This record gives sequence, structure tokens and C-alpha cells, in this order.
Amino acid sequence: MMGEMNRMRELGRTGYETGQEGQERTHATAWVPSTDIFAKGADLVIRVSLAGVSQEDVDITFSDGVLTVSGERKSELDEEEVSFYVRERYYGAFRRTITLPAGTDESRISADFENGLLEVTVGGGAATAAVEPRRIEIGNRSD
Repeated sequence: MMGEMNRMRELGRTGYETGQEGQERTHATAWVPSTDIFAKGADLVIRVSLAGVSQEDVDITFSDGVLTVSGERKSELDEEEVSFYVRERYYGAFRRTITLPAGTDESRISADFENGLLEVTVGGGAATAAVEPRRIEIGNRSD
């Protein structure tokens, strides 16, 4: 919260945000891995791009209908021995949460990791997600 307040104060003072290299990590600038979610037949497939993250540093949990992919990307450089000219890749902890369709069977969730790409398959998840939402009418209080 304090980091975000400092960022907003700097934005108000200067009128622009500083470059990414000099920014403190806040909720607004935290690393969130790129994710694709798509249907493949009746299955729901979630692909998370985790380049530079080892499989041992990734954790997947499922609770109350929410799938969470979390972990950490560690720097291979000794930051006391190098001077960065540009630093655009994020390091440190990450977390990505995805709400799965109601009725998702935990036993039908599987995951594979290869070459920095995590693929989570929810068996039958696309069929569950295909339920049409129910429209809710909006009342008028002025009557």
C-alpha cells in the first residue's frame, strides 16, 4: 500500500511515471505471467508462460473453485557484481489466480511443464463452462 501511495505521489509531483528500470515493485507493476485459456474439445486448457522459471519453483493449488499458479523466478546474476543499463524482466514471486467453472472436479485437473510453458488441463472443464449465464432484470425504483 505504501509503495502504491509513493507511486501516486510521484505521478502527481512530476506528471509522469519513471521508467520501468527505476520503479519500485508495487501491485500495479508486479510480474503476472502471460496466460492463455482455451477450449480443446471438452477440456479447458490453461497455458502459463514461465520462461526462466524452473519446475521446482512452481506451485499449483485448487481451492473453492479457484486455481492458483504461484512461484518465483530467480535471477542467475549476482546483482552486486553487475550494473544494469536496462532491466525489463521481472524476478521474484508471482501469483496468478483463475476462477474455474462451478462443478469443476479436482481429480480431473492435470499439469505439465516443458521449456518454460506450464499447461494445466481441466478435463471436461470447457463443457462445464458452456452453461449460459442467467440474465437478471434491473428494477426501477422511481415507480
